[in-house]
Amino acid sequence: MRRDRAMDGRFVGAVLTTGIYCKPSCAARRPRRENMIFLPDPAAARAAGFRACLRCRPDEVGRDRLAVEAARALIARVETPPSLEELAAHAGYAPHHFHRLFKRETGMTPAAYARALRAERLKAALGEENSVTQAIYEAGYSAPSRAYADAQRHLGMTPSAWKDGGRDVAIRHALVPTSLGVALVAATEKGLCRISFDEDEADLRRRFPKARILPADARLDALAKQVAALIDDPASSDADLPVDVCGTAFQQAIWAALRAIPPGETRSYGEIATAIGKPGAVRAAGTACGDNKLAVLIPCHRVLRSDGGMGGYAYGLERKQALLERENKG
Repeated sequence: MRRDRAMDGRFVGAVLTTGIYCKPSCAARRPRRENMIFLPDPAAARAAGFRACLRCRPDEVGRDRLAVEAARALIARVETPPSLEELAAHAGYAPHHFHRLFKRETGMTPAAYARALRAERLKAALGEENSVTQAIYEAGYSAPSRAYADAQRHLGMTPSAWKDGGRDVAIRHALVPTSLGVALVAATEKGLCRISFDEDEADLRRRFPKARILPADARLDALAKQVAALIDDPASSDADLPVDVCGTAFQQAIWAALRAIPPGETRSYGEIATAIGKPGAVRAAGTACGDNKLAVLIPCHRVLRSDGGMGGYAYGLERKQALLERENKG
């Protein structure tokens, strides 16, 4: 009924009156329930005498996901990120179509995925190497300048600062009263880096022990008011809120999938994992939800267990329930 793309590839629906089977996200008019049966895959539908829908092309779901996985593998093993045209040719698709397909399956464009993957390697190397320069080359960068540009985009600070607990980075913060309790709102010059409940300046200093933790200024006050309004009405627009968070390629894909959940709707951890092309990574998807640095703005409260249970929430199930109830009323 939701036409949920995350369920594509999990089953097909066959219409008895037309003899056609479709993938779950098919945009065609819904048939009457008594005229439908559900089958595990296209092969089972064909064996039962049904033919594929020409509109949603359910037989291509598996091929699409294999193509995206092949592209991800190619990005991971080459030093210089391939162009969109090279990736599309490797997968056997037209570039514009493959761009949409890759973003649909992973929540990121191919270029963003490649940048995030390289930034992830850099972050891992910075934790292992004594030399920042050595870590930069270990991560696959051909020059330090490119690494620093990417790091400022994806890590929110330079590689040296990331390695050294936020050294020389200015983070402004405020404690904001909201209808769900006091929220910590913190931001770098680039954007919001922390929204949380039950935390204070001491927690922020533990996360960034060498950053310059500063009081709020006019810009942070304005952001904090927007965050408070979003907490009061989590279905409202968050388009004007800049963010500055770091994460692995997998985490960023999960967070993008979370932000794609419409207000008033929920997904299971399995559906989120499937949405980014990793149906077997249900537990890892749950961990990525728990690593969310921007409460409410990245709506991990919209994820439930597969049995409909509330699952976990870093700031308490009462807050999670309250957020969901507010969205449903909207």
